[in-house]
Amino acid sequence: MVLDHEWVEQLYVAPGSTRRGIGGALLDHAMRQRPTGLRLWTFQSNIDARRFYEERGFVAIATTTGDNEEQAPDVCYEWRPASAIAPS
Repeated sequence: MVLDHEWVEQLYVAPGSTRRGIGGALLDHAMRQRPTGLRLWTFQSNIDARRFYEERGFVAIATTTGDNEEQAPDVCYEWRPASAIAPS
């Protein structure tokens, strides 16, 4: 995992090691390190990653049509703790 300010730039778990809590532990660590919030990008087609982030409170805030190195549509997610969200 690479953390750059509020951005999770990379979070990878080896394919043979998925679904063992490693990614969750890494993301929990990132959330503790950045208690005011995090942002990250993932591919729109990566349904497992999207579910993983959404289950942990991340919300999709933007999408692209593929203006990245891979030329694949992606989605930006944001997590803000409840204490950082202003009441409406």
